[in-house]
Amino acid sequence: MRFDVLTLFPEQIEYNVGESITGRALKKGVISLNTVNIRDFCGNSYGKIDDTVYGGGTGLLMYSQPVYDSWRSLFDDDGEKPYTVYVSPKGSVLTQKKAKELSSKKRLCIICGHYEGIDSRVIDKICDEEISIGDYVLTGGELAACVIIDSVSRMIDGVLPNEDAYTDESHMAGTLEAPSYTMPSEWDGIKVPEVLLSGNDAAIEEHRRVASLVETWMKRPDMLDKLDISESEWQKMLAMRRTL
Repeated sequence: MRFDVLTLFPEQIEYNVGESITGRALKKGVISLNTVNIRDFCGNSYGKIDDTVYGGGTGLLMYSQPVYDSWRSLFDDDGEKPYTVYVSPKGSVLTQKKAKELSSKKRLCIICGHYEGIDSRVIDKICDEEISIGDYVLTGGELAACVIIDSVSRMIDGVLPNEDAYTDESHMAGTLEAPSYTMPSEWDGIKVPEVLLSGNDAAIEEHRRVASLVETWMKRPDMLDKLDISESEWQKMLAMRRTL
């Protein structure tokens, strides 16, 4: 999969994506990254990329034309355009389901705003959707773009060791991941649940299912509304919660 990022700070994108798991995926050629500096398309010799907002207000807004021209520079010879996303606090919030959906795209273009953002006309013209990574405001879209690239890359075959590396994670099944433990089996007087040491795969799987529901109940109860939980599971959840 190819990621194209339109930004005023390409080095920020390249540094973050070039590290850790995404960095290894780049080296293996499983994903590719192309950054485009929007300022290269500003059309003036002094690099001006923004101006004041019509109607008043604080801050500066990026021009439409440089964004449009930098986006057009991505087109293949056959004119096929990439699926295009603008990172914005006004967008729909990124979820694991959305990351999985985006991972099926052949190319994903992410546009990073800065200052007060980008003239709405070009966003409306070229973007397929707007995505937010949370209900807060960042200085620019670069960090959000890196979050999207990371979450989407994990869904692509060959980025992680195997499919289980992401299918068992929090949010994949609509719940949080069950608590996890490693050596030693007792630390600071706290023991690992005996069932996890039993070697009984069926019992371990059931424990993790119930534990994931309890974890969700305690930390993100809003997520339970979307789940189909049986009466039997509720009873097991209540019993487990009483032991915590």
